[in-house]
Parts: sequence; structure tokens; C-alpha cells
Amino acid sequence: MSVRNGRQFLSIPGPTTVPDEVLAAMHRPAIDIREGELVAVTERLRKSLCDIVQSKGTPYFYIANGHGAWEAALSNVLSRDDKVLVLESGVFATGWGQAGGTIGLDIEVLPGSWTAAVKPEAVEERLKADISGDIKAVLVVQVDTASSVVNDIPAIRQAMDNAGHDALLLVDTIASLGTTLYKMDEWRVDVTVAACQKGLMMAPGLSFTVVSDKALERHKTATLRTAYWDWSAREGPEHYQKYSGTPPVHLLFGLEKAFEMIEEEGLEAIFLRHRLLAGATRAAVSKWVEGGVLSFNITDPTERSNSVTTVRLADTETLNAIHGYCEQKCGVIVGVGIGAFTGKALRIAHMGHLNAPMLFGTLGSIDMSLKALGIAHGDGAVQAAIDYLAENVSA
Repeated sequence: MSVRNGRQFLSIPGPTTVPDEVLAAMHRPAIDIREGELVAVTERLRKSLCDIVQSKGTPYFYIANGHGAWEAALSNVLSRDDKVLVLESGVFATGWGQAGGTIGLDIEVLPGSWTAAVKPEAVEERLKADISGDIKAVLVVQVDTASSVVNDIPAIRQAMDNAGHDALLLVDTIASLGTTLYKMDEWRVDVTVAACQKGLMMAPGLSFTVVSDKALERHKTATLRTAYWDWSAREGPEHYQKYSGTPPVHLLFGLEKAFEMIEEEGLEAIFLRHRLLAGATRAAVSKWVEGGVLSFNITDPTERSNSVTTVRLADTETLNAIHGYCEQKCGVIVGVGIGAFTGKALRIAHMGHLNAPMLFGTLGSIDMSLKALGIAHGDGAVQAAIDYLAENVSA
């Protein structure tokens, strides 16, 4: 017996739910890729992306997932054997560093915690010790979807300044753009990496780099540049060169609609919506943890992201039972733990095209699974989420 019939709900931290309007925008015939309408679409998308990252920098689009944009960012500003400092706070910064190692970079990981944000003072200390200036770039994620931490990018930038270091600051916003405040120019980020399938509400397949003037200057002497990722090659006179070949026409149509929806709602309203939905999720989890089986992964409430919440469980069998119940009985797919948290956590996504009823459905299904499976937990989680929103969303 189940109550799953109906529209299955994907509650994982990427890819997230794609709005019907975006799906509909892609459902149209292909058009000329060299001139006319698509050229105008590209220019609008470039401007919109810069508006979202709050930058006057130069944007580049890739037919790739976020891992592709990682390689694009590194290969365009660095040379073989350059040292890169990776700020650990979960899976993704270290994964980015590992990708750099495969293309010939010297990767150093600044050890961090999977339960806390990057410590700016540790960054400052390490950079001050780099007297010879060997470190050419610092890599960090704003939100890590494995740990669900949010890192303080302005504080990390300040730490670099305090150290008097000239390394480039490269920031992965794949899980934060469109959910969390981000000001590339004001925070003096040199390269922003992003992708379309999370807060930007689009089907997977597009990723981006937005680049500062300082990074473009470093690009001139970078020796890891390759034909596909190369920024200079994408500045050619032909429209197709913006994509190093045939543009992803229908993905661009979808992305344009997603950007229109973001502009219509407004960034401040989007950030507020995500803060509220994240707060409601944390209110629910705070009740569940009273049973002693579940726990927040991020211990400091101020370091919990507004994109996703990672909830720890020590028993893999119990965890699998929760995931299976939610999917098979309720039609809700809850995110699984990844990396060091494989088999040890569930991840509740609250990013992108999401509203209160959708979130209540996820929280209610998890709560239902805990009751049905006899897993110790505190009562009143869904009511706590409702109460939180009722108190914070004015009539």
C-alpha cells in the first residue's frame, strides 16, 4: 500500500525541479545558430548572468555541467605546476582541486571540517606563510551540498587582503547562485563558477564562468589553456564561437525563461524566500533531533546554508529505510549523503523552484517515514515548520 500516485517530487540538491514555464520554453523548433534571434538571446543571457552574480565582469558559457566550468576556470588562469590552495569544507572544493591535479596543477588542501565553515584566520595564516608567493589561486565553494555549509566569501577575501597575498580568488557558486546573496565585484572575486541546474531552475547542461579584469590579465600568460575551454577563442567574431561550436539552442531558450522568472521575482525576494524555507526546514529538523537518532551536520546555526540541509544518521540501514519509504510510499525522492557521508546522511533540498506546499510535502513525508518505521524522533516537526513560516510571513 502506498500514497505515491500523482506527480513524483524530486527533493534533491540538484538537479532541482524545472518550472513548467521553462520546460515549455524549450518545446519549440530549432533556429539559425549564426545570426538573428539566437544572437540576441545570447547577449540577453550574458547580461542576465552578470546581473545575478552582481558583476561587470566577462561571462562565458559552456555546454557542460559544473565540473566542466571547474576545468574552464583553472585552465584559463593557471600554468602547469602552479600551486593552488583548496579550502576544504565538504566534497566539492576538494573535488575541484582534484580536477586541477589531473591537468598538472600542484594542489594543496587547507584542512577544514565537514561540520563547519572555512576559518578565514586559517586562510590568512597560510597565505602569510607563503613568502615566495607560490600560491597562485585559492579555491572555495560558497555552499557545499554534501555538508550543507555556507562559507563567508567576504571574510575569506578579507583574510587574503590581510595576508597581502596576490592569489586569485575562485569561487564555486553552483549550489548558491539564485539562493544566496552573492556580490562578485563588491567581494572582489576573480572567477565565479556556476551551473544552471540548482538555484537557476534549469535542466542540467549549461555552466558558466564570470571573470574579473585581473583574471583576464592572468589568462594572457596561462599555459593550461585548451581549445574548448579557452576564453580567448570564445571572443571570436562568429556567434557560434561563444559556445566553441554549435550552441545548445533549446537549453538557451529554457535558460532565458528561467532568467526572466528570476528577474520578475527579484533577487532580494528570492533570497528572502530561500531564507524562510530554509528556516522552516531547520525548525522541523530541530524537532526530529530530539529523539537522539538524527542530528544537524553543521553545528553552528549561522553556518547552515539556505540551499540544503544535511541531516546525519549513524545507521545506514535506518537511513536506507527512510529513503526507500519516502520514494516508494510517498513519491518523494530525498537527497542521499555523498562523499564521506555516503550511507550516513540525508539531504533536504530547499532551493530553486520551491514554495511552502512543496517543502511541507517533503518534510511531511520524512516525518511520516519516521513514524511508520518506528525511528526515534521528536514530535511536531511539520507543525514547527508551519509555525515558523506563519510567524515570519506576514498576512
